[in-house]
Amino acid sequence: MTQPQRKVSQEKEGRTGHESLAGHLTAPLMGFDLAKEIAQLHEEEAWPRTGRNSKTLVKQPDFRIVLIALQKGGHLEEHSADARISIYTLSGHVKLQLPEQTVDLPHGHLLVLDRALEHDLEALEESAILLTISWPHAAEIE
Repeated sequence: MTQPQRKVSQEKEGRTGHESLAGHLTAPLMGFDLAKEIAQLHEEEAWPRTGRNSKTLVKQPDFRIVLIALQKGGHLEEHSADARISIYTLSGHVKLQLPEQTVDLPHGHLLVLDRALEHDLEALEESAILLTISWPHAAEIE
């Protein structure tokens, strides 16, 4: 299995958030050691400074996978996506706030959201989530 090339942290370039790309995030076959990836996120400067860190693992025009680590109390402010998304809790426990309901996502739980649903996310304990984003084909947008 082809291993993805290493990423250069945007923290080193004075930016935070998703990683800048030192190599390609596309290949016919890609594998990841998620425990190792999470440990790496915890070692970067953004983790103690901001209480969160993330890394884009796969980036295609219509598909993306992002690994996000959050300290207890870490928060992703209210937002929506023009795509369907899934949130899988790899470790810890997060809470997703939707306009009409709150959804608990403890370790091992998966949630799928349709396009344009406003939501925010809070880590109830130190957590790691895997965010998958799938943009619709042009025919689906109409």
